[in-house]
Amino acid sequence: MSASERDAAFGPKHAEVYELTYRHRGKDWGEEAAAVARRIRARRPGARSLLDVACGTGAHLEAFRAGFDHVEGLELSPAMRERAVRRLPGVAVHGGDMRDFALGRAFDAVTCLYTAIAYLPTVAAMRAAVRTMAGHLLPGGVLVVEPWWPPERFIEGYVGADLVRDGDTVVARVSHSTRRDRAALMDVRWLVGRPAGVSEFRTLEAFTMFTADEFTAAFEDAGCGVEHEEAGLNGYGLFVGVRRG
Repeated sequence: MSASERDAAFGPKHAEVYELTYRHRGKDWGEEAAAVARRIRARRPGARSLLDVACGTGAHLEAFRAGFDHVEGLELSPAMRERAVRRLPGVAVHGGDMRDFALGRAFDAVTCLYTAIAYLPTVAAMRAAVRTMAGHLLPGGVLVVEPWWPPERFIEGYVGADLVRDGDTVVARVSHSTRRDRAALMDVRWLVGRPAGVSEFRTLEAFTMFTADEFTAAFEDAGCGVEHEEAGLNGYGLFVGVRRG
């Protein structure tokens, strides 16, 4: 894998078509944020502040802002973070890695959604991220993490495809997934057509397939009781933890 290929995932070209592609699949960030907020308030009715970790382009964060008095975001990718900052003037969107960020304040809720945690390469890295996120919770605060597929649900050689038209823009996406130990390696080819011409790029993404037991242990060791939902928001499942006092 070359540096240019590795850096393409969530770089400027990917960020430009990211929301368009998933919106075409029916993804509704506002509906998902509302569903997460309901889970948070079921456990912490007076929740007023929220941190969205790996907030991407800020689509969930924008919806959270309507329901919480204070929201902030954290995003590692400069291209994705730039879009979130433009989208949410006045909202702090920090650059940082979910494994070791330190914002100097605690929140009623911390979220890490749409499989972002699966981009971490090892169980130790995932545990570090859960510990760091839990460390930004007030006592009784709620941590919500959406994983990727567990190992038993992976399909070797799976081919995914999207064809999206939005006005004068057409995006075609084809992916192919293979397994290497605990990682699902997804090779994605993109074609983007506009009146000025057609461009193409490639993203190579690696998802670590953590087990439910590994997530549960990470939450417990970070000082959180945890519940596991098998379906969650998008079929991947959901882990909802509450930090012990």
